[in-house]
Amino acid sequence: MSRRRAWAVGAAAIVGLCALTASSAASAQVTGGAEAPALATGAPAEVPGPDDRAEILVGRMTAAQQAASIVMGHIPTTDAAALSAYMAQGLGGFILMGANIPATDGELAALTDSLTVDPELPPLIAIDQEGGIVSRLPADDYAASTTLKSLPVADTAAAFSARAALVAKSGITVDFGTVADVTADPSSFIYGRALGTDPQSSADRVAAATAAQEPVVASTLKHFPGHGAAPGDSHHAIPSTAETLDEWRAKDAVPFIAGMDAGASVLMFGHLAYTSVDPAPASLSARWHEIARDELGFDGVIVTDDLGMLQSSGLPEYADPVANAVTAVAAGNDLVLMIAGSTADTASEIVAGITAAVDSGTLPAERLADAATRVMALRLQSSAASAEWSLCGECQPVG
Repeated sequence: MSRRRAWAVGAAAIVGLCALTASSAASAQVTGGAEAPALATGAPAEVPGPDDRAEILVGRMTAAQQAASIVMGHIPTTDAAALSAYMAQGLGGFILMGANIPATDGELAALTDSLTVDPELPPLIAIDQEGGIVSRLPADDYAASTTLKSLPVADTAAAFSARAALVAKSGITVDFGTVADVTADPSSFIYGRALGTDPQSSADRVAAATAAQEPVVASTLKHFPGHGAAPGDSHHAIPSTAETLDEWRAKDAVPFIAGMDAGASVLMFGHLAYTSVDPAPASLSARWHEIARDELGFDGVIVTDDLGMLQSSGLPEYADPVANAVTAVAAGNDLVLMIAGSTADTASEIVAGITAAVDSGTLPAERLADAATRVMALRLQSSAASAEWSLCGECQPVG
């Protein structure tokens, strides 16, 4: 994802988007107020791209600032002053949950505005807007997984195009909304949220949902390496499976690969134990991060599922959220997400813990810098402009 999403959405029901114009890549990038040096030949100044700019910005940060920039926090309030003060810690992101959604669209837009402390470098603002079973925005009445899994793939594209516009018009830049898990078992925890009941039908719909969202918001594939093979609810336990890596490649990996090929910006790691690969939850497993990066070639931002869920498992080894966060970053996560059990102090405690781990050598400084650079690049990409969008007159309402 290397495009800024400029929101041009109206008050009418949003049914899709069409690209109108695209500016050059050079004019699209954010420079944060820094001037690029002019070339000796007198050619126009060359503006660095978001990846280069991210590397420069992160290189100027202290370890503590880098640590703060990879934390996506949460506090359950709609108080704009409280949210602004919370984000003044330098956090890289915030996730909106039900307790953050006010009564009106205008109030929601004002709330998301309050999360930005530095207008030149807004945080990642995320939401779980799958539609249907998991939906934070009341206005989302578009078709969701419960029906999309039995409808033509085009219906998935239409629904997620509309959903992305609804998310974007509120100032939200990341949607944790594409469930790439696959299962044919109606009794499975994830069945109602999955987009398909077999690898290929799921892959087709995951790819369609990803392609529909990416021009507008940063889309997310979840819950890697796949909740379908691991029975149980990861909100309260560590679901496990004995599925082998070869079996995974032939089944559960297929929708994730399709979503990556379609351009997903973010990959969310689940608290799922594939014991034949690694007994640890994938979210804390260096082996699973190696598979995502080196075998599947994913080069976007990797985010943990809510680290508070690990505590909720009741297992003593996951009782400390700070230790969980440090282990998650060391394993290969770029962004750590904390919701359940989070207080106004939890994010700062995690930042301090990550910083201390770097200072002690427990967490390599290079790993923190790499994570911070990936997150920073996504923030810059999400705030740079290269296209204008308007309602698509040819798109049809869904659901």
